[in-house]
Amino acid sequence: MYLKFYGLDSKPFSIAPDPRFLYLSERHREALAHLLFGLGEGGGFVQLTGEVGTGKTTLSRAVLEQVPPHVDVAMILNPRINEHELIATLCDELGVAYPANTTSIKALTDALTRHLLRSHADGRRTVLLIDEAQNLSREVLEQVRLLTNLETADEKLLQIILIGQPELKGLLAREDLRQLAQRITARYHLEPLTRDETRAYIQHRLRVCGGPIDLFTPAAMDEVQRLSGGVPRLINILCDRALLGGYVEDRRHIDRRIVRRAAGEVLPQGRDRIPARRPVRAAAALGLVMIAAGALAWLAWQPLQRQALPALAWLGPESGAQTADVAPAGGDPSAAAGSTVETVSAVASRAVADATPAAALEQHLKAGDAAAAAAWDRLFQRWGMEAQMPGQPACEQAQALGLQCLQRTGNWNQLRRLDRPAVLQLLAGDGRRVPVLLDGLEADRARLQLDGQSLELPLATLDRYWMGEYVLLWRSPIAGELLRQGDVSEDVAWLRRVLVDQGILGPVTGEARYRFDAGLQQAVEQFQARQGLQQDGVVGVLTLIQLNNADRDNRAPRLRAAGQG
Repeated sequence: MYLKFYGLDSKPFSIAPDPRFLYLSERHREALAHLLFGLGEGGGFVQLTGEVGTGKTTLSRAVLEQVPPHVDVAMILNPRINEHELIATLCDELGVAYPANTTSIKALTDALTRHLLRSHADGRRTVLLIDEAQNLSREVLEQVRLLTNLETADEKLLQIILIGQPELKGLLAREDLRQLAQRITARYHLEPLTRDETRAYIQHRLRVCGGPIDLFTPAAMDEVQRLSGGVPRLINILCDRALLGGYVEDRRHIDRRIVRRAAGEVLPQGRDRIPARRPVRAAAALGLVMIAAGALAWLAWQPLQRQALPALAWLGPESGAQTADVAPAGGDPSAAAGSTVETVSAVASRAVADATPAAALEQHLKAGDAAAAAAWDRLFQRWGMEAQMPGQPACEQAQALGLQCLQRTGNWNQLRRLDRPAVLQLLAGDGRRVPVLLDGLEADRARLQLDGQSLELPLATLDRYWMGEYVLLWRSPIAGELLRQGDVSEDVAWLRRVLVDQGILGPVTGEARYRFDAGLQQAVEQFQARQGLQQDGVVGVLTLIQLNNADRDNRAPRLRAAGQG
């Protein structure tokens, strides 16, 4: 009804969990990071809780739209089921065939296990996401725990994400469920939005629908936050009714009065009450008294200030206090004030040094497809190459240039070990993935290439945007995909040479150089242990990259220290 009047192309405050409207506040970023962690890690549980309407379901829908290609996700949205129905639903979601009309949990579990083992062998990961998990019975929760016993020698076959209301935390705290609680590897509780986040949330949803972001006045948005308590679902309900009220009154902007009237129509009883005027007046009077007292104290302080400053001079480094130059007795206290201003200015300059790159990054994340193209162009340049086929997927272009893509979900330590420039997938405020090039890495800082410029940022700042997804390029030093015991080739001779250079293996001569024997497998396992890799004695992708790094003839680009040009 009001869409055309306000220039909107769709309803901005629908309560349907549409990922298109996902607004990532600081809390939602962290919650999404926990869910994406669940997609990228193997085994155990991830727990996400939050009050009704705080955005848990919307986040789960957003996760489903960002599922990596190698991950299969099964969702259970109706948790009021028994143990048999749980396994059957999971099999149905994953397309697992099982005997018709079976009532045997063992038969279902056996079929599921065979499917998970095949998926694991094919390099795929399986995730079970259960919404409204606070409604699960104790018996079903125990069956959920038993599902995490499905495993290989070194990895769980199923990752489980539990999403629910705060009651879920109390449920899992029960003594008879302690075994399940001990398997939870990540927990997060989603809080309501703050005042500033509520403003940004309202403007974001209006922007998605093509409307003016100043449709609600600042006072109206603050009133929305107060009346809704920062709960997104209540914000949506209240703003939707306020737009309808504004349309009826032919008002082009929504003010506080319209919001209050809307609250009286749609919010639960008690949320639309405005504080009585008498306490407000009393608070105002008290505030005036405090201001007056403060003013009198300041006036009294001025004659004493010159005498007091020398008395503060004993505060030196030994006292642990912040030091500042103090004017000598009888001198001009403005000198001390000036020195203090200089100290504050230096601190502020350091803060700005970090804040300015952060602002540049935030601006960059608002860019469109040009950001992705620029990141990949720069990465190809680091390899001394240029992308030749605009519009073609970057990894296909890399393959045409004799390179390979490694796409993973990991952390900063993994990137340090891989030691290659990488394209990071950062999350913009509207939920889009924006590729940026990681060019340098130190203990606590990273260097990005944005818009032709180098930008250094603390890792703590980047952690708000990076959920662990990255892609890097590498060139295989061997002809095949991997090397293992029993192989005989020139590639085995190369492997021996690198391990000899590392002091792990003794040199051999003749035909033995080309054979991958038991001794060489042990040397590979020792090398893998040094690099923090799985010690299986098989030279796969990650081991090849580390061997390539160790090769004296390697000319691949490496991650630079963040301060290097």
